[in-house]
Formats: sequence, structure tokens, C-alpha cells
Amino acid sequence: MSEQEIAVKLAEVDQRSRSNTHRLEQVEKKLEDNEQLLTNVALIAQKQNTLESDVQEIKSDVKMLTAKPAKRWESVVEKIILAIVAAGVTYLLAYVGLS
Repeated sequence: MSEQEIAVKLAEVDQRSRSNTHRLEQVEKKLEDNEQLLTNVALIAQKQNTLESDVQEIKSDVKMLTAKPAKRWESVVEKIILAIVAAGVTYLLAYVGLS
């Protein structure tokens, strides 16, 4: 091989080396971007889990609050029925006692 052929081959190898270096830098940049993306996805998943537990807590609070008026209404109805029964018993006792 002559000096000229060696020089040409060396220039080709040098060019390929620069091209490969550039491509490696691009791959490294993409890898960094992917790592950042994975970190962001992990953070989003963590926030979603926190949000899900908050929603469950809110749902249980809402159920408790919606059940409260129903319990109150049942208590009022129970007291009205008790008052009617007491009035009926009082009326019967008064009627029997007066006869």
C-alpha cells in the first residue's frame, strides 16, 4: 500500500470516527431525554396514587354527609311515631280510667 492510499484510508477512518462520535452524542442526548421522561412518568404515577387515595377519602366523606340527613329524618319519624303511640296509650288509659 502506498502512502497516498494510506492517507486516503486514514482520512476515511477519521471521517467515520467523527461521524460515529456525532451519532454517539445524539444517542447520549436521546438517552438523557428518555431518563428524564421515565422520571416524569414515575412522578406522575406517584401523584396519581396520591390523588386516588384523596378521591377515596372524599367519597367516604360524601357518603357520610349524605347519610346524616337520612338518619336525622329517621330519628324525627321515630319520635313522631312514639308521640302518637304515647298519645294513644294516654287516651286509652284516660278512657278506661274514666269509665
